[in-house]
Amino acid sequence: MTYQYIASNAQGEVVKGKLAAADEKAATELLDFAGYQVINLKPHVAFFDLKKLSDSMYKVTVPEIALLYRQLAMLLESGINIGAAVEMLRESATNPLLKKTLGEVVSDIRGGNQFSASLEKHPKIFTPAYCQLLSVGEQSGGLELLLRQVAEYMEKETKIAKETKGALKMPAIISVVATLAIGFMITFVLPSVGEFYEQLGSELPGAAKLLINLGVAIKANGLVVLLGLAVVIAALMFYIRTPGGRYQLDRLLLKLPLLGRVRLLTELSRFCRSMSLLFHAGMPLSEVMPLVIKGVDNKVIADALVEVQKDMVKGEGLSGPMAKNKLFLSMMVQMVKVGEETGSLDVTLQAVAQSYETEAEDKIHSMIELIEPAMMIGIGGIIGLVVVTMVSAMTGMAGGM
Repeated sequence: MTYQYIASNAQGEVVKGKLAAADEKAATELLDFAGYQVINLKPHVAFFDLKKLSDSMYKVTVPEIALLYRQLAMLLESGINIGAAVEMLRESATNPLLKKTLGEVVSDIRGGNQFSASLEKHPKIFTPAYCQLLSVGEQSGGLELLLRQVAEYMEKETKIAKETKGALKMPAIISVVATLAIGFMITFVLPSVGEFYEQLGSELPGAAKLLINLGVAIKANGLVVLLGLAVVIAALMFYIRTPGGRYQLDRLLLKLPLLGRVRLLTELSRFCRSMSLLFHAGMPLSEVMPLVIKGVDNKVIADALVEVQKDMVKGEGLSGPMAKNKLFLSMMVQMVKVGEETGSLDVTLQAVAQSYETEAEDKIHSMIELIEPAMMIGIGGIIGLVVVTMVSAMTGMAGGM
């Protein structure tokens, strides 16, 4: 971080300047070492920060962090200290934002901070729950093992997310293309056909009239329709960004016929695996729950876990409060109960996570097999309706002639 300072030198002269340091304490020590007496020291805030602008153009992905953890584990196992290992990975990093962040992490480590504490200063890149887990690894001497476990979990999470997006990608493309094609037919083709029929003096069937009038209305008020759609979309986006809107969206996503089950299984498996890793590392449940809740993306599930945490603090355990909410599936509740009774909660949670991940993958594959044919049938039905309407109009005209 860059600081701007006002200080006095050995001759009593007042000097001003800037310097880079891990924190305010480190900046003061650097100035003292250089023979300056600090008068004023504060973070430097640029009117136009080009570095922040350039950083916003890049993004550090989950696979990049997982690979970083794996490489770091290998370097530590080979006997290299944590500061030198992070420095080596910084030099080989190709992502500018990751390279810059690792440079700040190295500075913090050399300033006396722990590796996990240095990562926690960048929550947008390094997940806080994993930073806490790595902190436990530093204290227990098992940092290499935990780095590998976190990397493995992040890779599995990325795989499930990728498969889910892949399942929706093709249907989304087909929907857009079909909507544009049908909109073109209704807006431009049918009105021209309607004018032709009017010139011939033929009476159109009711369905044909309805579609043609719809096309004429859209064509005449196209700009208004587009503006209206833009306003509706903007309003929805704004509403989704509010806490209430985000909650309603997450609630809706959990109720979708096929995707809802997949999202629920994905969130529950992530929760179980994160809790298993943290609990296995030796952290108490009272500290594990807040960290795990922060990592839950779905607000409905997060709120349910908050209620579970409140009851758990009262001494009701973990499985009992979970059984009160239908979001927590019966197998998960039973396994958690077994884990509490046998003292192997981390093992049972790991088993639940693996089971739900497998089920989610199976449902994603089934979804891929079902969605595309269903969409083709639906789109074909709409196009068929338009075609039948046109044919009936032509038949009516021929009968009139």
